[in-house]
Amino acid sequence: MKAGIIGLGLMGGSLGLALKDSGLFSTIVGDDINKIHRRQAVYLGLVDECLSMEEILDCDVVFIATPVDSIVQIIKDIKNLRENQLIIDFGGTKKEIIASIPPHLRKNFLSLHPMCGTENFGPKAAFKELYQNQIMIFVDINDSGEYQVELAREICLNLGMNIVKMDRIAHDRHTAFISHMPHILSYALANTVLKQENPQDIVAIAGGGFRGMSRISKSSGVMWSAIAKQNKDEILNSINAFQNELKNAVEMIESNDFESLKEWMSDANKLRDII
Repeated sequence: MKAGIIGLGLMGGSLGLALKDSGLFSTIVGDDINKIHRRQAVYLGLVDECLSMEEILDCDVVFIATPVDSIVQIIKDIKNLRENQLIIDFGGTKKEIIASIPPHLRKNFLSLHPMCGTENFGPKAAFKELYQNQIMIFVDINDSGEYQVELAREICLNLGMNIVKMDRIAHDRHTAFISHMPHILSYALANTVLKQENPQDIVAIAGGGFRGMSRISKSSGVMWSAIAKQNKDEILNSINAFQNELKNAVEMIESNDFESLKEWMSDANKLRDII
């Protein structure tokens, strides 16, 4: 089989390395809108070669690992597929992406979401172990073909991933809380510090707590602003819920109710028991 990867950044590039290591495909090719990324991907061995979009879409399995707004546009440009072709998107949102799939091609598509990544981006950030022991969410698989679902399952298990099934509504709601909203908070934390006088002096004494909370503020704004646009309502709901908790903390501190504050903090400790 021949695999094609559209988008050769961290996710697509790491996938290329992992697929090469798996031995499932005879050839792995790719494409990226960025010419420099295409050259880097071949030089770094992420793919065997870069081809045109038309040639990529002729592969047996096509992975779309671009920002979510680009995924929608790429899907709209697909007109015809062979009976057993498989198109997989790796988008971080699902409602809009799945809604954009033409009904007559729906069985060829699988909408997956690998729950992994780093704050780095671009081909140079790719590494083959990215997907190992991570969760892969299969979304709305009942509308996909049986052959396509089984092939996607085989690929993901070969990559060492753990499969979770979910519908698109639950996916976008849950990921807003555990992925999308935390990224917004990290950006907000970083901007808060940067707007203080002499931010260099502040971060000079930062320890693991601050570094951990601010790490993902280094993530691609292109990717995350597109996610915020597509999952706007769920992200706003999660931010509003967070603001309510922050308001509670402010009120307890302002009123010197530190006993309640301690209980509030102890309640938060319980999250670690279910992770």
